[in-house]
Amino acid sequence: MTITYSWRTPFDNTELDALHAVGFGYEPSGHDWWAQVSRHSLGWVCARDGARLAGFVNVAWDGGGHAFLLDTVVAADQRHRGVGTGLVAEAARQAAAAGCEWLHVDFEPHLRGFYFDTCGFRPTDAGLIPLPGRPAPGQPAV
Repeated sequence: MTITYSWRTPFDNTELDALHAVGFGYEPSGHDWWAQVSRHSLGWVCARDGARLAGFVNVAWDGGGHAFLLDTVVAADQRHRGVGTGLVAEAARQAAAAGCEWLHVDFEPHLRGFYFDTCGFRPTDAGLIPLPGRPAPGQPAV
């Protein structure tokens, strides 16, 4: 396995939709990921094993000093091999190169060890409110 990491490189919507569906447990939706990230993100990192998309992370930002990791996902057969760590490291390098001072991430509790121990994030206080019509995290939709 030789994984390569690339910043803001093209990807096929179908391959990213399939990766997201497996990683986050839903059926592929046909979402236009390319339009979303190319319009709204500082960038993204693709991890490839040859031509195959093996991982992806979206890097959103505020247009200034803060960047945010969203939807870090690694193919099931590539997990626990350093691919996620490589995605985060490349995202951090590229965010710093763009002039960002901070890289933020939020995550589910089972990923604490990955983000804190493996990737070097530190705990901070943060807040979250569900917006009208959306369930709170961990709550069923009404």
